[in-house]
Amino acid sequence: MGFLLTIRVAIRALAKNKMRAGLTMLGVIIGIAAVTAMVSIGQSASGLVQSQFEGLGTNVLVVFPGSRRQGGVRQANFPTLTARDSVAIARECPSVLASSPLVGAAGQVIYRNANWSPREMYGVGVDYLTVRNWPLRGGGFFTQRDESSAAKVCVIGQTLVAKLFQTQDPVGETIRIKNIPFRVVGVLEKKGADMVGNDLDNIVLMPYTSVRKRLQGSEFDNVNALLVSARTTTVMADAENEINDLLMERHRIHIGEPPDFDVQNTTQIANVFAIVTGTLTMMLASIAAISLIVGGVGIMNIMLVSVTERTREIGIRMAVGARSGDILRQFLVEAVLLSCIGGVIGIILGVSLSVGATAAINWATSGSKWPIIVSVPAGIVAFIFAAGVGMFFGFYPAYRASRLDPIEALRYE
Repeated sequence: MGFLLTIRVAIRALAKNKMRAGLTMLGVIIGIAAVTAMVSIGQSASGLVQSQFEGLGTNVLVVFPGSRRQGGVRQANFPTLTARDSVAIARECPSVLASSPLVGAAGQVIYRNANWSPREMYGVGVDYLTVRNWPLRGGGFFTQRDESSAAKVCVIGQTLVAKLFQTQDPVGETIRIKNIPFRVVGVLEKKGADMVGNDLDNIVLMPYTSVRKRLQGSEFDNVNALLVSARTTTVMADAENEINDLLMERHRIHIGEPPDFDVQNTTQIANVFAIVTGTLTMMLASIAAISLIVGGVGIMNIMLVSVTERTREIGIRMAVGARSGDILRQFLVEAVLLSCIGGVIGIILGVSLSVGATAAINWATSGSKWPIIVSVPAGIVAFIFAAGVGMFFGFYPAYRASRLDPIEALRYE
């Protein structure tokens, strides 16, 4: 009996018991759907983490102030970083593309009769947008002259445009921060929400000198942090080492003494997150794959029942010339068909579940941008595994059918 004829006979046999065939495939369908959905959602989470760190900027290093010894006592969070450190890093570190000081601020923004409290309000340097890889939608950024003169200018995010200006163009308008007028010179491109739903567009940027002098009334040059962008991802480690060496020299820290600053590599943090999410994805997929084994056991049980029910049919086929190999192939094809059909349905269901779950997460987290990722390799591997499960668990019933004695099979009632 040819292979195509064997497939036709197998399909006809399965079609006679549609309910039983459907229930037999259920375990495989659930297993394939669970594996496909879990891997796709896990890859979506990894993609979100990577995009969030990319949103922080291009190859960003963050330098925080550390502790400092004064009068024999080590004081934490001492203002050890200055804007001059940022300038020196950009000028003297070959692997660095740009650097910007960062000074935190807080306050209410008022425009005419409207007011709003931004989630983020920073004083930054002129290269901040280069570090953050953040384009402007309209207007321009403040200049070196604005920074030197502590000019009362600012750049705002899309949320402030919507809350204060609605459809009006904000460029050139004046807002008040702590009752001090600031002229809006630019509008940032929309960023959206981060992985926990925080609005990244709810932000106001000003020259760090303006924040220090106008809002804080301070003449000191210290800053809260430095944001540094390496030229490429491959030179991140070189940039980190160059920054460490330069700041150790500038701050007169001798060999063996702890530094009064801390350089954090966001790429390394992103890689750690990627490893964690990848491990969790594989763990969940492995747990989901157990249901495939359960489905395989179900296939074996149903095929054993089918062999018993069709004993007389097997005897008639052997009597008219069918060989043991033909019987083995027929029942094996039936088992594999059950698994493959269940695998196709499971992949479709798994893709639907992953897309639906991602959309639900985005809706529940107030507009966070979980990317919709469908893991094609996971679906293919799961389908091949399903076919293997059908072949493995279908072999014993098929072998048992092929070993039946024709005379005893014909006598079976």
